[in-house]
Amino acid sequence: AKRQAVTNPTNTLYATKRLIGRTFEDEHTQKEAKLVPYEIVKASNGDAWVAAGGKQYSPSQVGAFVLQKMKETAEAYLGHGVSQAVVTVPAYFNDAQRRQTKDAGAIAGLDVLRIINEPTAAALAYGLDRREGENGEVIKNQCILVFDLGGGTFDVSLLNLQDGVFEVLSTAGDTHLGGEDFDTSLAAFAQKEIEKERGADIFTGDEKALRKLRTACEKAKRELSVANHANIECFIGEIEINIKITREQFEKVCEPTFQRCLD
Repeated sequence: AKRQAVTNPTNTLYATKRLIGRTFEDEHTQKEAKLVPYEIVKASNGDAWVAAGGKQYSPSQVGAFVLQKMKETAEAYLGHGVSQAVVTVPAYFNDAQRRQTKDAGAIAGLDVLRIINEPTAAALAYGLDRREGENGEVIKNQCILVFDLGGGTFDVSLLNLQDGVFEVLSTAGDTHLGGEDFDTSLAAFAQKEIEKERGADIFTGDEKALRKLRTACEKAKRELSVANHANIECFIGEIEINIKITREQFEKVCEPTFQRCLD
């Protein structure tokens, strides 16, 4: 899908989790519609759906495509069929969003046994329910703060572990803050740099060029996780783009996004 996004951006879907359980008129939906190259449409019941390849899909259907692929991957690894699953969701997901996530599992052919909060799943995967004290005894009662910065959402949850049972005491976050937003900030910076260098805007109205630049920016962002500098490299038609960016520059460019995380 990422490879296709470069040549076919209007028919490649991503970050649709942000739309699940939302209406078309929702302010978050309208904000998202301005950021993605694919079309967000109004379903007959007023929900936000997406359009691609001449068809319309609910966010649950798109989620089902992803879960189906995960199901096939699990089956290939285990060597037998998989029919049941536990699915995780952001802690702030409301009943409608949880219900539609469960629907996605059903469409993918899975019996969703339980929907659990992502911070709880993270704490379990990290082994916090088995953490030992100085004397080797298992710590049964503890408070845990989990930061969850994903591709499209960011949330912070305070968990209480009491005798092996996790309880979410409080959660807060931003349903439209994640890795996608860092990519957007970096792409906007790159566009300005290219415009200054060439004296013209070569991106406005060209979704393919924008997607290609965004992909290059995401690659550079990943490199800056382990290196002090990276290059934003791609070809737009016959124009070669090569912008060097340091980690310090990246942090400055994305300072408003970082600040949103802190807030």
